[in-house]
Amino acid sequence: MFLKRQGLSEFYLGNIRERSIFSAFSKKSRYFITVMFMKRLKPILILFTVSGLVFCTCCQNSAEGKKAESRKTPVPVEDTTYTLHLTPEQKAAILARPRNKQLQQELSIFYNKQLLRTGFNGGIIVAKKGVVLFEQYHGIEDLSSRQPISDSSTFQMASVSKTFTAMGILWLMEHGKLNLDDNVQLYIPDFPYNGITIRLLLSHRSGLPNYLYFCETMVKDKGQFLSNQDVIDLMIKNKPAIHRPPNRGFEYNNTNFMLLGSIIEKVSGMKYADFLQQTFFTPIGMHSTFVYNPTAPKRPHQTVSMRGNRQEPDTYFDGVIGDKGIYSSVPDMLKWDQALYSGNLFKPETLEAAYRAYSHERPGIRNYGLGWHLMIHPDSSKIVYHNGWWHGNNLVFTRFVEDTTTIIILGNKYNTGIYHAVAPISEILGHSDAADDGEDASEGTPTTAPNAPITVADSSKNAILTPVPRVPHRKSNLHRKSATTKKKTAGKPLHRTTTGTTTIKKKKK
Repeated sequence: MFLKRQGLSEFYLGNIRERSIFSAFSKKSRYFITVMFMKRLKPILILFTVSGLVFCTCCQNSAEGKKAESRKTPVPVEDTTYTLHLTPEQKAAILARPRNKQLQQELSIFYNKQLLRTGFNGGIIVAKKGVVLFEQYHGIEDLSSRQPISDSSTFQMASVSKTFTAMGILWLMEHGKLNLDDNVQLYIPDFPYNGITIRLLLSHRSGLPNYLYFCETMVKDKGQFLSNQDVIDLMIKNKPAIHRPPNRGFEYNNTNFMLLGSIIEKVSGMKYADFLQQTFFTPIGMHSTFVYNPTAPKRPHQTVSMRGNRQEPDTYFDGVIGDKGIYSSVPDMLKWDQALYSGNLFKPETLEAAYRAYSHERPGIRNYGLGWHLMIHPDSSKIVYHNGWWHGNNLVFTRFVEDTTTIIILGNKYNTGIYHAVAPISEILGHSDAADDGEDASEGTPTTAPNAPITVADSSKNAILTPVPRVPHRKSNLHRKSATTKKKTAGKPLHRTTTGTTTIKKKKK
């Protein structure tokens, strides 16, 4: 390629004087001089080029070496990051971080200055991805021994038992033992209601009558504990009226999960208690958890239901399982929570089905999945939870599934402060909207009719925790309660039945 007179020749020769001398030569001579100059310059250019490539390669290798070295060196977890299956040393290191120390301090202040003032008698754990941020126990297991409540104490889980029943059904579904759209009559041939599927039972959309109510008039001997089969036989014999056609709306109903408990037994060929022990309790390491048998001796550290300074006796409903009846400890419930994240028990699509909303008659963020209450926010974040109330036991089990925050509060002395503690604790943890619904309308005291008033003996200490700022509670369309009033009847047991105008105390077996 020919070089222009005042182009590269000027660049190579460097100054105007040399350029004027260079221009004195003929065109052919100038071309010859330029070619000779480029020949001499070529080795130098090649040397610089090769040196540059070698330098870049060395830099790249050095950078890759540093990256490899950094991968071998553990990177400290940030304050807001938690990891499952940590060693005790790793958990201690996480808890020692300033942010977590602050959370622990704020939770401790709330617990001591507010929750304890409500008359709290039970245990509490607040955790994030299995790392316990706060854990405390207060009160006594029963009035006779006055054994202090501890991490070994077991509580009646009431309707939180439904989460085990639901996941038991889903486990059988995953293993090909049943289909969620199977008709109940496939497993209970004489079942007198058509069109009721397992899915409708799980989502409380069956429209069936609640056994807590129709048994009041149908059971003659209330001194004997009912079984699931006893209730099913009453339904077959008397066919109490349905509340609505199947799949026409949500209505929380203990009959649904009583039936699911019986279906688990029929499909698995095992007793409900044995199935849960083999499928969940033993593999997860829930060594304190069991299914209650009212005729069996009281187990060590099994708490007794209390209201005020009175013990709550069992009733003839306490032999029915599936909708209630599981006893567990606070640490065991955290194991249950963590097992549902690990991926060892269930496939992701099964958990997605369990946490999917199934009732859409009315808009709102609150809904019900398959055995789980839901709060689904506009950004698709979910709170998966279940509360419970049976006799003097009430509790909350709240799970923020996006960041695996867990709030577990169990009590054996009825206290509405347990429900109202969820919102302020959630705010401390950075969640501004959480459920404090309280118990479901069909839990607690059975009455002669679904809309009859529920009478409870409420302690004067059961105050709502107002000093902590909270997001105003919005009533859920799915949690509309019947015309239920709470009257103070100090000194009277919670569980009693009403036949006509005569109130009859239950006999303790």
